[in-house]
Amino acid sequence: MLALWTKAATWLDSDEGASMVEYALLVVLIAIVALVAVRIAGTEVSETFSDISSGLENPATGGPPTT
Repeated sequence: MLALWTKAATWLDSDEGASMVEYALLVVLIAIVALVAVRIAGTEVSETFSDISSGLENPATGGPPTT
């Protein structure tokens, strides 16, 4: 019985799982940063494409090209 108690106490005091938790937290943090970066970049890219689209309109009339 004492051997079982000693083994359980050793298992509970073990720090082996701590590094796994730390890695999981790092992965979550990196994922959040990546999502925020993609969202910000996506907005800026959308605005850039809108500016390009406006620039491709017929510059003489300011409207879309006529056929």
